[in-house]
Amino acid sequence: QVQLVESGGGLVQAGGSLRLSCAASGSIFSINAMGWYRQAPGKQRELVAAITSGGRTNYADSVRGRFTISRDNAKTTMFLQMDNLKPEDTGVYYCSIPSGVAGPVEYWGQGTQVTVSS
Repeated sequence: QVQLVESGGGLVQAGGSLRLSCAASGSIFSINAMGWYRQAPGKQRELVAAITSGGRTNYADSVRGRFTISRDNAKTTMFLQMDNLKPEDTGVYYCSIPSGVAGPVEYWGQGTQVTVSS
């Protein structure tokens, strides 16, 4: 079992920045990859960014060039640096761990709210 706890959400004006953190605990030796999803009101949850244990990253087209995903050396904490935020980035951001490297999500965090005002 793995537990995920997000932090760092909040309210920011368009063009501003936020940094999200996700702390993993429990059976962390089994983690191969981690990712950030977000869910806007009335929309489906979507993958924003992902990172493998080897450091390979993947981004949604809508955030590429503005968001940066990273992990600490111990690979127990994941970050999402969000720059040049836009109102359409508003939503609840969830930390996730897939089954294997790219399988269905096996673990979810509780989510953290990000609100970008225009």
